[in-house]
Amino acid sequence: MNFNLQPVLENDLCVLHPLEEKYFDALYEVASDPKIWEQHPNKDRWKKEVFEKFFEGAIQSKGAFKITDKETGKAIGSTRFYDYSAEDDCVFIGYTFYAVSCWGTGFNLSVKKTMLDYLFNYVSKVRFHIGAENVRSQIAISRLGAQKIAEEEVAYFGEKPKLNFVYEIEKKNWK
Repeated sequence: MNFNLQPVLENDLCVLHPLEEKYFDALYEVASDPKIWEQHPNKDRWKKEVFEKFFEGAIQSKGAFKITDKETGKAIGSTRFYDYSAEDDCVFIGYTFYAVSCWGTGFNLSVKKTMLDYLFNYVSKVRFHIGAENVRSQIAISRLGAQKIAEEEVAYFGEKPKLNFVYEIEKKNWK
């Protein structure tokens, strides 16, 4: 691999810090809201024991981030890079969640743009697994120009496989 899957990334609204064990409590404080998970493949991630597995998978991925609001300094969510493929010249962005207070405020758009700007220095395609029931995320990713290219069962860390849609943005189409 010719790039870092956990750089510090920053934009006008927030900072993405490489995920560390010490961030568990701050992220669980955000993730403990059941509303966040209503459309996600695993609707129980708000439960501490379920979130612990999710967080463990994030740490083990070595591509996960804590997202911090620059204005308040508080954790507002998490996301990650994963499944880099040199053969396909592609990497995935996913496992993303935000505090409900951040929904519709531009945080997701700014984070995704920052991540894509970084990744397109190294790969020609970025893909996203989005739960089949997660209409909110499907709309958001379509607004960035991603196209649905497939449907597949995805087994998240420590969880049963669930139907996901695969979306893709190609570097040549990135603004």
